[in-house]
Amino acid sequence: MTLAVRAALCLICVLAPAIADAQATDPNDDRVTIFAPGDPEMAAATKQALSSLDEFLVLADSPPAGTSRFKLKVKVKDGNITEHFWVVPFRRTEAGFVGILSNQPAEVHNVVLGQNIEFTRDDISDWGYTRNGHQVGSFTVCVMFKRMSKEEADDMRAKYGFDC
Repeated sequence: MTLAVRAALCLICVLAPAIADAQATDPNDDRVTIFAPGDPEMAAATKQALSSLDEFLVLADSPPAGTSRFKLKVKVKDGNITEHFWVVPFRRTEAGFVGILSNQPAEVHNVVLGQNIEFTRDDISDWGYTRNGHQVGSFTVCVMFKRMSKEEADDMRAKYGFDC
């Protein structure tokens, strides 16, 4: 992450700590984008992801040939700050889910990269996987591309197989 991006994140945290809602882009990349809670585009992307979550979970339980990197995006709260992280891999438990936090926290301090975290369905904000080299799902990432520079978004699309 560039120094300018980190500085901007710090400034945002100082100016609006009670309203920060940070979103991790992809488990392979530690880019973070700040959204206001209730952002309409992000809310629509989350709604789209959650409406198809059951189908995704069935697919993740028995992955077809050509699919990999099944992941869930999960919100973690630390006081008034909420940050969303990709969890890869994950598995179901009696109480919900458990998996490995795959992004470096930028805003919250109660979790660390690589930590095993437990979460429930209510904490999930997105899902995704790779099919034949292309991303499926990852609805919130497509919204985040609109907030990045064209060069950053194009780089992410090419590097990780996003079609949005």
